[in-house]
Amino acid sequence: MSSVKSAFEEVMDVRGMGMPAEGEVSITGADPVFSTQFKIGETCAAVLAGVGTAVNDIWELKTGRRQTVGIDVRRASAALRSTQYLQCQGPDGSFGEVKDEESKISKRITQPWPTKDGRYFLPHFSLPNLQRRVLDVLGCEPVPESVSKAVAQWDALDLEAAIDEARACGAMVRSNAEWLASDHGKVLQAKPIVEIIKIGDSDPEPFPEGDRPLSGIRVLDLTRILAGPVCGRTLAENGADVLMVTAEHLPQTKANAIDTSHGKRSCYLDLTTADDAATLKKLVGDADVFSQGYRPGMLAKLGFAPEQLAEIRPGIVACSISCFGADGPFSHRGGWEQVAQTVTGICQEGSPEGPKLLPAAANDYTTGYLGAYGILLALARRAREGGSYHVRVSLCQSGMFIYRQGKTAPVAEPDLDLSETELDALRIQSETGHGTLRHLAPVLDLSETKPHWVRPTPILGGDAPEWPAAVAEAAE
Repeated sequence: MSSVKSAFEEVMDVRGMGMPAEGEVSITGADPVFSTQFKIGETCAAVLAGVGTAVNDIWELKTGRRQTVGIDVRRASAALRSTQYLQCQGPDGSFGEVKDEESKISKRITQPWPTKDGRYFLPHFSLPNLQRRVLDVLGCEPVPESVSKAVAQWDALDLEAAIDEARACGAMVRSNAEWLASDHGKVLQAKPIVEIIKIGDSDPEPFPEGDRPLSGIRVLDLTRILAGPVCGRTLAENGADVLMVTAEHLPQTKANAIDTSHGKRSCYLDLTTADDAATLKKLVGDADVFSQGYRPGMLAKLGFAPEQLAEIRPGIVACSISCFGADGPFSHRGGWEQVAQTVTGICQEGSPEGPKLLPAAANDYTTGYLGAYGILLALARRAREGGSYHVRVSLCQSGMFIYRQGKTAPVAEPDLDLSETELDALRIQSETGHGTLRHLAPVLDLSETKPHWVRPTPILGGDAPEWPAAVAEAAE
């Protein structure tokens, strides 16, 4: 019998309650779905099955009943590219992609480029402020020819150090063996794929009444692009009241912001101002979950570290989502999907012709679902025994998890994808402030509490920074 754990077994290890009963969870299908040998669909399906199991645990606490959980690998794979499948209705009534030219430009140059010492380096150009920092280091223009020429003037590790010093994003392409042998890789290897840390004592809190698993659970979502919003969206599709908190001056990518906001509300708060910080602290006092994806340490300076949150609201579940994780020599660095692929060995083995990125944002989505999974487990633990908890997930940890699953046989087709017929069966249509949208519905199947979103996709900043009950009381 093999000693290597399956992806689902590793996910269940975090739960700490053994495997679900036989027949309760069904994972069907297999990779490849897209043009990569990495088993990104199967890995995501295992995590989504974990989400379903954790929802089931909560449902049993509320009702005494369990339900069946189903996920198909092709549906899970579609979830890894949900923004790509988002469509908006135009004036002529036809549906097309959401226009986002800046993202298209950054994607062309956020690629691995050869360096002077024979290695490869991936500079990350998303968001105007971060792009400017990278361009200042390289002294080039944001076009492929200029970026390629500039990167070729550097040794890879020297460029990585310069990018780090500039608080920009980018990394040298590493093999998986190099990463695991590094000081930071060793730190992450010693951790589970989701960390759930008790940070305070409080009385047990039974789940609120309601016909959905997360009815009455209030979530503050202080995340952007892409893992964090996926985490919040997953909680919303199981009944949570999710309030996104961002600021008007913080840049977003349009399509991602729309696609990861289904079912939420959205408000603006500038946490660098005393009044808005006080408003957020008031919201924390009535919240159950606080999910954030800021660069490590930033929110602590503003009074919103997990331990500070637990003082404001004993029993809170705080979730921190980062690229490199909370510990280790790279923990202070910001990062993105592509950076996590670059350091963990996925990019290095992306193509026989040389380093290549995955055809889907597998680290981002997988990390988002793992964050939701950890939050669900922590909420169930709070209901059983009380306590405040800190859930930690990272893109690099997810990259290592994906890599551990091995590979499929070589993929001959250059552009594998789901068919339009398949996608049409997975899409739903919504009337929103952005117009009429066609987008993927939740892909996880639960037999009794079908995941769905109640609220339409919001306009950023379009809601008051209040919980609905507070709004209703003010109106009386």
